[in-house]
Amino acid sequence: MAIYTKTGDKGETSLANGTRVKKTDARIEAYGTVDELNSWIGLLRAQTGLRTDRSAVDGQLAKVQNKLFNIGASLSCAPGEWINEADVKEIEGWINAMQAETPALRAFVLPSGSEAVARCHVCRTICRRAERRIWEVESGEPREESQELKYMNRLSDYLFVLARFLGHKNGENEEIWQK
Repeated sequence: MAIYTKTGDKGETSLANGTRVKKTDARIEAYGTVDELNSWIGLLRAQTGLRTDRSAVDGQLAKVQNKLFNIGASLSCAPGEWINEADVKEIEGWINAMQAETPALRAFVLPSGSEAVARCHVCRTICRRAERRIWEVESGEPREESQELKYMNRLSDYLFVLARFLGHKNGENEEIWQK
């Protein structure tokens, strides 16, 4: 079976339900950005030299990657409950646990530090962009409460706290914004 289908050669692609849309459609942009985030998280997971409890962080990030695939499926018009309130609560629990081991935040932190910390910040900014792209899709099809949007909002917070947590565990000093 060939990986190429040639069906996208004229600037269109298919959603999961078979609907053909332009490759510039807001829905395609949204799940493409979620896919980009997933790839960056994969690169973060490949980071070597983390001196923290890598198994816990790696396990969390693996779960996140699977949830991001679920969000992509949801955006591709695949019906079903792909993200639920328990998924959002799980991320909140991870954030709370890391914050308990990290000094209180007293100023704006520049996205810098070790390679792992910097990759967390790249993932965080892509996550925020993905969230904005999903809001563009959602604004045309409003739902009462989008668990996908809540998840993405918490995920960007998680990635910020993860950056601080990894830096703290590795003895790095945070670089603070200077006015």
